[in-house]
Amino acid sequence: MGGSRVRIAIVDDDEAVRKALRRLLRAANLDASAFASGQEFLDSLASGQPDCVVLDVHMPGMNGLDVQQRLTRSGLQTPIVIITGHDDPQIRARCLSAGAAAYLRKPLDDEALLSAIYRATGASP
Repeated sequence: MGGSRVRIAIVDDDEAVRKALRRLLRAANLDASAFASGQEFLDSLASGQPDCVVLDVHMPGMNGLDVQQRLTRSGLQTPIVIITGHDDPQIRARCLSAGAAAYLRKPLDDEALLSAIYRATGASP
């Protein structure tokens, strides 16, 4: 990695979740940016691509599946860790079959999330 920090994008409409995840990731020496909507995140890609996206499924407007599809269609190979407060076996299957690196339920287990990010990015703790 050459000393550069792993860049993680957090996409969740819940401000409390964004703040908690940003704090956790920064404490783990990961560079975390947070976005309140899928569109806000997609717009940010013009200024650089993250190494991993932590993406909520259920958001107003563009949901996590829409964001995942847009990333895939644009050819970006960014690993995605899906997070959700409403586990649904069909949505889980769709996310994973579309290439999600992990699918985690809220409330998130900090270690499980960090482990999924490290696996997805090839970074080490």
